[in-house]
Amino acid sequence: MPSVPPQREGRSGWGWAAWAKAQRMAELRPWVPVGAGGLPSGERGGRRCSLRFCVVLGSLALFFLTSLFFSFSLRGGGGLPYLEPQGWEESHRVKLVPSYAGSHKVIPSENTQQKTCACSRCVGDPGVSDWFDENYDPDISPLWIRDNIQLHSDVYYWWVMLQPQFKPHNIQQVLQRLFQVIPGRSPYGSWDPGRCLRCAVVGNSGNLRRAGYGSVIDGHDFIMRMNLAPTVGFEEDAGSRTTHHFMYPESAKNLPANVSFVLVPFKTLDLLWITSALSTGQIRFTYAPVKQFLRVDKDKVQIFNPAFFKYIHDRWTRHHGRYPSTGMLVLFFALHVCDEVNVFGFGADSRGNWHHYWEQNRYSGEFRKTGVHDADFEAQIIDELAKAGKISISPGK
Repeated sequence: MPSVPPQREGRSGWGWAAWAKAQRMAELRPWVPVGAGGLPSGERGGRRCSLRFCVVLGSLALFFLTSLFFSFSLRGGGGLPYLEPQGWEESHRVKLVPSYAGSHKVIPSENTQQKTCACSRCVGDPGVSDWFDENYDPDISPLWIRDNIQLHSDVYYWWVMLQPQFKPHNIQQVLQRLFQVIPGRSPYGSWDPGRCLRCAVVGNSGNLRRAGYGSVIDGHDFIMRMNLAPTVGFEEDAGSRTTHHFMYPESAKNLPANVSFVLVPFKTLDLLWITSALSTGQIRFTYAPVKQFLRVDKDKVQIFNPAFFKYIHDRWTRHHGRYPSTGMLVLFFALHVCDEVNVFGFGADSRGNWHHYWEQNRYSGEFRKTGVHDADFEAQIIDELAKAGKISISPGK
Protein backbone atom coordinates (compact mmCIF):
# COMPACT_ATOMS: atom_id res chain seq x y z
CA MET A 1 0.00 0.00 0.00
CA PRO A 2 1.26 3.53 -0.70
CA SER A 3 2.35 5.42 2.31
CA VAL A 4 0.02 8.13 3.52
CA PRO A 5 1.57 11.32 4.84
CA PRO A 6 0.57 12.13 8.40
CA GLN A 7 -2.25 14.62 8.76
CA ARG A 8 -1.31 15.96 12.14
CA GLU A 9 1.73 16.26 14.35
CA GLY A 10 2.68 13.23 16.36
CA ARG A 11 4.96 12.72 19.27
CA SER A 12 7.98 12.92 17.04
CA GLY A 13 7.02 16.49 16.15
CA TRP A 14 6.62 15.76 12.45
CA GLY A 15 3.61 17.07 10.55
CA TRP A 16 2.81 17.60 6.90
CA ALA A 17 5.07 20.62 6.51
CA ALA A 18 7.99 18.86 8.16
CA TRP A 19 7.53 15.78 6.01
CA ALA A 20 7.38 17.84 2.78
CA LYS A 21 10.51 19.78 3.75
CA ALA A 22 12.40 16.55 4.43
CA GLN A 23 11.39 15.22 1.04
CA ARG A 24 12.60 18.36 -0.77
CA MET A 25 15.94 18.25 1.06
CA ALA A 26 16.36 14.60 0.12
CA GLU A 27 15.76 15.44 -3.54
CA LEU A 28 18.31 18.23 -3.47
CA ARG A 29 21.03 16.16 -1.78
CA PRO A 30 20.37 12.55 -2.59
CA TRP A 31 24.08 11.70 -2.78
CA VAL A 32 25.19 13.05 0.60
CA PRO A 33 25.59 10.23 3.14
CA VAL A 34 24.24 10.71 6.59
CA GLY A 35 26.73 10.14 9.34
CA ALA A 36 26.53 9.64 13.03
CA GLY A 37 24.45 12.14 14.88
CA GLY A 38 22.18 12.69 11.90
CA LEU A 39 24.38 15.45 10.27
CA PRO A 40 25.65 15.17 6.70
CA SER A 41 29.36 14.50 6.62
CA GLY A 42 29.96 17.60 4.40
CA GLU A 43 28.47 19.85 7.04
CA ARG A 44 30.61 18.29 9.74
CA GLY A 45 33.74 18.68 7.55
CA GLY A 46 32.86 22.36 6.94
CA ARG A 47 32.64 22.97 10.62
CA ARG A 48 36.03 21.35 11.18
CA CYS A 49 37.57 23.50 8.37
CA SER A 50 36.07 26.63 9.88
CA LEU A 51 37.52 25.68 13.25
CA ARG A 52 40.99 25.12 11.76
CA PHE A 53 40.83 28.44 9.91
CA CYS A 54 39.95 30.24 13.11
CA VAL A 55 42.86 28.58 14.93
CA VAL A 56 45.34 29.53 12.21
CA LEU A 57 44.01 33.09 12.01
CA GLY A 58 44.19 33.44 15.77
CA SER A 59 47.79 32.13 15.80
CA LEU A 60 48.84 34.63 13.14
CA ALA A 61 47.21 37.48 15.03
CA LEU A 62 48.95 36.40 18.23
CA PHE A 63 52.31 36.21 16.41
CA PHE A 64 51.83 39.68 14.92
CA LEU A 65 50.92 41.22 18.27
CA THR A 66 53.87 39.51 19.97
CA SER A 67 56.30 40.74 17.26
CA LEU A 68 54.85 44.22 17.51
CA PHE A 69 55.30 44.27 21.28
CA PHE A 70 58.85 42.90 20.99
CA SER A 71 59.79 45.52 18.38
CA PHE A 72 58.33 48.24 20.55
CA SER A 73 60.29 47.09 23.59
CA LEU A 74 63.56 46.99 21.60
CA ARG A 75 63.17 50.49 20.22
CA GLY A 76 62.09 51.84 23.58
CA GLY A 77 60.16 54.67 21.95
CA GLY A 78 56.71 56.05 22.48
CA GLY A 79 53.97 56.12 19.91
CA LEU A 80 53.61 53.51 17.17
CA PRO A 81 56.72 51.31 17.05
CA TYR A 82 56.65 50.73 13.28
CA LEU A 83 56.76 54.44 12.43
CA GLU A 84 60.32 55.77 12.21
CA PRO A 85 61.20 59.41 12.75
CA GLN A 86 61.24 61.36 9.49
CA GLY A 87 64.48 60.86 7.59
CA TRP A 88 65.58 57.73 9.50
CA GLU A 89 65.94 55.64 6.35
CA GLU A 90 67.97 58.31 4.58
CA SER A 91 70.29 58.85 7.52
CA HIS A 92 71.07 55.13 7.82
CA ARG A 93 71.42 54.23 4.15
CA VAL A 94 74.76 53.02 2.79
CA LYS A 95 75.62 51.35 -0.49
CA LEU A 96 77.88 48.30 -0.65
CA VAL A 97 79.86 48.34 -3.89
CA PRO A 98 82.22 45.55 -4.98
CA SER A 99 85.74 46.89 -5.32
CA TYR A 100 88.17 45.85 -8.04
CA ALA A 101 90.16 43.82 -5.53
CA GLY A 102 87.14 41.68 -4.65
CA SER A 103 86.32 43.26 -1.27
CA HIS A 104 83.59 45.82 -0.69
CA LYS A 105 83.72 49.53 -0.27
CA VAL A 106 81.11 51.53 1.59
CA ILE A 107 79.73 54.64 -0.02
CA PRO A 108 77.84 56.79 2.48
CA SER A 109 74.43 58.17 1.59
CA GLU A 110 73.99 61.63 0.16
CA ASN A 111 72.72 63.04 3.46
CA THR A 112 75.77 62.06 5.53
CA GLN A 113 78.85 64.21 5.90
CA GLN A 114 81.28 61.30 5.53
CA LYS A 115 83.77 61.27 2.66
CA THR A 116 85.17 58.43 0.59
CA CYS A 117 88.74 59.76 0.77
CA ALA A 118 90.98 62.17 2.64
CA CYS A 119 91.40 64.56 -0.31
CA SER A 120 89.63 67.91 -0.34
CA ARG A 121 87.77 66.75 -3.46
CA CYS A 122 86.93 63.03 -3.85
CA VAL A 123 85.74 61.38 -7.05
CA GLY A 124 83.67 58.82 -5.14
CA ASP A 125 81.64 61.24 -3.03
CA PRO A 126 77.97 60.89 -4.03
CA GLY A 127 75.41 63.67 -4.11
CA VAL A 128 77.75 66.28 -5.59
CA SER A 129 76.39 65.94 -9.14
CA ASP A 130 73.22 64.11 -10.18
CA TRP A 131 74.49 63.94 -13.77
CA PHE A 132 77.71 62.26 -12.66
CA ASP A 133 75.99 59.86 -10.24
CA GLU A 134 73.51 58.74 -12.92
CA ASN A 135 76.27 57.84 -15.38
CA TYR A 136 79.10 56.71 -13.11
CA ASP A 137 79.26 52.94 -12.54
CA PRO A 138 81.68 51.99 -9.74
CA ASP A 139 81.04 48.27 -10.31
CA ILE A 140 82.76 48.01 -13.68
CA SER A 141 86.47 47.23 -13.67
CA PRO A 142 88.71 49.22 -16.02
CA LEU A 143 91.00 46.20 -16.36
CA TRP A 144 90.56 42.92 -18.20
CA ILE A 145 91.63 40.29 -15.68
CA ARG A 146 91.13 36.60 -14.89
CA ASP A 147 87.98 37.35 -12.90
CA ASN A 148 86.15 39.00 -15.82
CA ILE A 149 87.66 37.07 -18.71
CA GLN A 150 84.20 36.42 -20.20
CA LEU A 151 82.80 39.33 -22.22
CA HIS A 152 79.09 39.88 -22.67
CA SER A 153 78.09 39.16 -26.27
CA ASP A 154 77.09 42.75 -27.10
CA VAL A 155 80.43 44.02 -25.74
CA TYR A 156 82.39 41.42 -27.67
CA TYR A 157 80.73 42.10 -31.04
CA TRP A 158 81.03 45.87 -30.61
CA TRP A 159 84.70 45.52 -29.72
CA VAL A 160 85.72 43.17 -32.55
CA MET A 161 84.04 45.45 -35.09
CA LEU A 162 86.27 48.39 -34.13
CA GLN A 163 88.99 46.84 -36.29
CA PRO A 164 87.48 43.79 -38.06
CA GLN A 165 89.77 40.78 -38.45
CA PHE A 166 89.74 38.09 -41.08
CA LYS A 167 90.99 35.32 -38.81
CA PRO A 168 88.73 34.40 -35.88
CA HIS A 169 90.22 33.54 -32.50
CA ASN A 170 88.93 32.00 -29.31
CA ILE A 171 89.22 35.03 -27.04
CA GLN A 172 89.27 33.02 -23.80
CA GLN A 173 92.12 30.82 -24.99
CA VAL A 174 94.05 33.90 -26.11
CA LEU A 175 93.59 35.54 -22.70
CA GLN A 176 94.49 32.37 -20.81
CA ARG A 177 97.80 32.22 -22.69
CA LEU A 178 98.36 35.91 -22.00
CA PHE A 179 97.66 35.49 -18.29
CA GLN A 180 100.42 32.89 -18.15
CA VAL A 181 102.83 35.69 -19.06
CA ILE A 182 101.35 38.61 -17.06
CA PRO A 183 99.59 38.56 -13.64
CA GLY A 184 96.02 39.06 -14.91
CA ARG A 185 94.81 40.63 -11.68
CA SER A 186 93.96 44.15 -10.54
CA PRO A 187 96.42 46.03 -8.33
CA TYR A 188 93.82 48.61 -7.31
CA GLY A 189 92.16 48.30 -3.92
CA SER A 190 88.96 49.63 -2.47
CA TRP A 191 88.27 53.21 -1.51
CA ASP A 192 89.74 54.15 1.84
CA PRO A 193 88.36 57.19 3.73
CA GLY A 194 91.84 57.76 5.14
CA ARG A 195 93.58 57.72 1.75
CA CYS A 196 94.17 60.49 -0.76
CA LEU A 197 95.38 59.00 -4.04
CA ARG A 198 96.07 61.95 -6.32
CA CYS A 199 96.37 61.28 -10.05
CA ALA A 200 97.59 63.42 -12.94
CA VAL A 201 96.23 62.59 -16.40
CA VAL A 202 98.67 64.15 -18.86
CA GLY A 203 97.48 64.59 -22.43
CA ASN A 204 99.63 65.42 -25.42
CA SER A 205 98.26 68.84 -26.31
CA GLY A 206 100.53 71.60 -27.48
CA ASN A 207 99.12 73.77 -24.69
CA LEU A 208 101.67 72.12 -22.36
CA ARG A 209 104.54 73.97 -24.04
CA ARG A 210 105.80 76.86 -21.93
CA ALA A 211 103.12 76.11 -19.29
CA GLY A 212 105.64 75.11 -16.61
CA TYR A 213 103.52 72.35 -15.09
CA GLY A 214 106.40 69.88 -14.71
CA SER A 215 106.87 70.03 -10.93
CA VAL A 216 103.11 70.09 -10.29
CA ILE A 217 102.61 66.98 -12.43
CA ASP A 218 105.49 65.13 -10.77
CA GLY A 219 103.95 65.76 -7.34
CA HIS A 220 101.08 63.30 -7.95
CA ASP A 221 100.91 59.68 -6.79
CA PHE A 222 99.91 58.32 -10.22
CA ILE A 223 100.98 60.05 -13.43
CA MET A 224 99.24 58.68 -16.51
CA ARG A 225 100.46 59.31 -20.04
CA MET A 226 99.47 57.95 -23.44
CA ASN A 227 100.94 56.85 -26.77
CA LEU A 228 104.29 58.48 -27.69
CA ALA A 229 104.32 61.19 -24.96
CA PRO A 230 108.05 61.91 -24.46
CA THR A 231 109.31 63.47 -21.24
CA VAL A 232 113.03 63.85 -21.97
CA GLY A 233 113.61 67.45 -22.99
CA PHE A 234 110.12 68.48 -21.82
CA GLU A 235 110.52 68.00 -18.07
CA GLU A 236 109.81 71.62 -17.18
CA ASP A 237 106.42 71.63 -18.91
CA ALA A 238 105.30 67.98 -18.96
CA GLY A 239 107.12 66.54 -15.93
CA SER A 240 109.63 63.72 -15.73
CA ARG A 241 107.79 60.98 -13.82
CA THR A 242 105.39 58.36 -15.22
CA THR A 243 103.59 55.57 -13.39
CA HIS A 244 101.14 54.42 -16.11
CA HIS A 245 101.63 54.56 -19.86
CA PHE A 246 98.65 53.68 -22.09
CA MET A 247 99.49 52.42 -25.57
CA TYR A 248 98.26 50.19 -28.37
CA PRO A 249 100.67 47.94 -30.36
CA GLU A 250 101.32 50.45 -33.13
CA SER A 251 102.34 53.15 -30.61
CA ALA A 252 104.16 50.94 -28.11
CA LYS A 253 107.63 51.69 -26.79
CA ASN A 254 109.94 50.33 -24.12
CA LEU A 255 109.37 51.54 -20.57
CA PRO A 256 111.39 51.72 -17.35
CA ALA A 257 110.80 48.92 -14.86
CA ASN A 258 108.79 51.11 -12.47
CA VAL A 259 106.15 52.06 -15.08
CA SER A 260 102.95 50.11 -15.76
CA PHE A 261 102.34 49.32 -19.42
CA VAL A 262 98.56 49.50 -20.00
CA LEU A 263 97.58 47.98 -23.34
CA VAL A 264 94.50 49.45 -25.02
CA PRO A 265 93.43 46.56 -27.29
CA PHE A 266 91.30 47.23 -30.36
CA LYS A 267 91.38 43.64 -31.67
CA THR A 268 92.30 40.10 -30.67
CA LEU A 269 95.56 40.42 -32.61
CA ASP A 270 96.63 43.07 -30.10
CA LEU A 271 96.39 40.48 -27.33
CA LEU A 272 98.35 37.98 -29.40
CA TRP A 273 100.97 40.66 -30.03
CA ILE A 274 101.52 41.53 -26.35
CA THR A 275 101.88 37.82 -25.53
CA SER A 276 104.39 37.46 -28.38
CA ALA A 277 106.28 40.68 -27.58
CA LEU A 278 106.83 39.49 -24.01
CA SER A 279 107.88 35.97 -25.01
CA THR A 280 108.59 34.52 -28.48
CA GLY A 281 108.63 37.66 -30.64
CA GLN A 282 106.74 35.98 -33.50
CA ILE A 283 104.47 38.91 -34.41
CA ARG A 284 106.11 41.83 -36.21
CA PHE A 285 103.17 43.30 -38.11
CA THR A 286 99.49 44.06 -37.42
CA TYR A 287 98.19 46.62 -39.92
CA ALA A 288 101.53 48.38 -39.46
CA PRO A 289 105.00 47.34 -38.23
CA VAL A 290 105.08 46.73 -34.46
CA LYS A 291 107.84 46.05 -31.98
CA GLN A 292 108.95 42.42 -32.09
CA PHE A 293 110.01 42.48 -28.44
CA LEU A 294 108.87 44.86 -25.73
CA ARG A 295 111.08 45.74 -22.77
CA VAL A 296 108.69 46.42 -19.89
CA ASP A 297 108.06 44.96 -16.45
CA LYS A 298 105.80 41.93 -17.10
CA ASP A 299 104.39 42.13 -13.60
CA LYS A 300 103.14 45.65 -14.31
CA VAL A 301 101.47 44.94 -17.66
CA GLN A 302 97.71 45.59 -17.56
CA ILE A 303 94.99 45.16 -20.19
CA PHE A 304 92.26 47.75 -20.73
CA ASN A 305 88.82 46.17 -20.41
CA PRO A 306 86.66 46.29 -23.61
CA ALA A 307 83.56 46.38 -21.38
CA PHE A 308 84.94 49.53 -19.78
CA PHE A 309 85.71 50.85 -23.27
CA LYS A 310 82.07 50.38 -24.29
CA TYR A 311 80.81 51.80 -20.99
CA ILE A 312 82.57 55.09 -21.79
CA HIS A 313 81.20 55.03 -25.33
CA ASP A 314 77.62 54.42 -24.12
CA ARG A 315 77.41 56.42 -20.91
CA TRP A 316 79.78 59.33 -21.44
CA THR A 317 80.64 60.10 -25.07
CA ARG A 318 77.14 58.94 -26.06
CA HIS A 319 78.21 57.34 -29.36
CA HIS A 320 79.79 60.52 -30.66
CA GLY A 321 82.54 59.37 -32.97
CA ARG A 322 83.22 55.71 -33.70
CA TYR A 323 84.82 55.24 -30.27
CA PRO A 324 86.31 57.41 -27.52
CA SER A 325 89.80 58.83 -27.87
CA THR A 326 92.71 57.43 -25.88
CA GLY A 327 92.60 60.58 -23.76
CA MET A 328 89.02 59.86 -22.71
CA LEU A 329 89.86 56.23 -21.96
CA VAL A 330 92.71 57.28 -19.69
CA LEU A 331 90.67 60.02 -18.00
CA PHE A 332 87.86 57.64 -17.04
CA PHE A 333 90.37 54.99 -16.02
CA ALA A 334 91.68 57.53 -13.51
CA LEU A 335 88.16 58.41 -12.36
CA HIS A 336 87.65 54.75 -11.38
CA VAL A 337 90.94 54.09 -9.56
CA CYS A 338 91.92 57.47 -8.08
CA ASP A 339 90.56 59.66 -5.30
CA GLU A 340 91.48 62.99 -6.94
CA VAL A 341 92.03 63.57 -10.67
CA ASN A 342 93.85 66.54 -12.18
CA VAL A 343 94.07 67.01 -15.94
CA PHE A 344 96.90 68.53 -17.97
CA GLY A 345 97.53 68.82 -21.71
CA PHE A 346 93.97 68.40 -22.98
CA GLY A 347 92.30 70.49 -25.68
CA ALA A 348 93.63 73.07 -28.10
CA ASP A 349 96.29 75.63 -27.36
CA SER A 350 95.51 79.33 -26.90
CA ARG A 351 95.51 79.82 -30.68
CA GLY A 352 92.99 77.03 -31.26
CA ASN A 353 95.57 74.61 -32.66
CA TRP A 354 95.32 70.89 -31.95
CA HIS A 355 98.83 69.48 -32.04
CA HIS A 356 101.28 67.53 -29.87
CA TYR A 357 103.54 69.40 -27.47
CA TRP A 358 106.67 67.81 -28.93
CA GLU A 359 105.99 68.69 -32.56
CA GLN A 360 104.76 71.42 -34.86
CA ASN A 361 101.88 69.93 -36.82
CA ARG A 362 101.04 72.03 -39.84
CA TYR A 363 97.79 70.09 -40.22
CA SER A 364 96.70 70.68 -36.64
CA GLY A 365 93.09 69.72 -35.99
CA GLU A 366 92.79 67.61 -39.13
CA PHE A 367 91.91 64.53 -37.03
CA ARG A 368 88.74 66.28 -35.87
CA LYS A 369 87.29 65.84 -39.37
CA THR A 370 87.84 62.08 -39.63
CA GLY A 371 84.82 61.05 -37.57
CA VAL A 372 86.87 58.58 -35.51
CA HIS A 373 86.69 60.84 -32.44
CA ASP A 374 84.47 63.80 -31.71
CA ALA A 375 86.91 66.20 -30.07
CA ASP A 376 84.32 68.93 -29.55
CA PHE A 377 81.87 66.65 -27.71
CA GLU A 378 84.66 65.13 -25.62
CA ALA A 379 85.72 68.65 -24.66
CA GLN A 380 82.17 69.30 -23.44
CA ILE A 381 82.26 66.16 -21.28
CA ILE A 382 85.57 67.22 -19.74
CA ASP A 383 84.14 70.65 -19.03
CA GLU A 384 81.08 69.09 -17.36
CA LEU A 385 83.30 66.89 -15.20
CA ALA A 386 85.16 69.98 -14.06
CA LYS A 387 81.89 71.81 -13.27
CA ALA A 388 80.74 68.77 -11.30
CA GLY A 389 83.87 68.99 -9.17
CA LYS A 390 85.14 65.55 -10.23
CA ILE A 391 88.30 66.77 -11.99
CA SER A 392 90.47 69.87 -12.05
CA ILE A 393 91.78 71.17 -15.40
CA SER A 394 95.00 73.09 -15.92
CA PRO A 395 94.43 74.93 -19.21
CA GLY A 396 98.05 75.46 -20.28
CA LYS A 397 99.21 78.01 -22.83
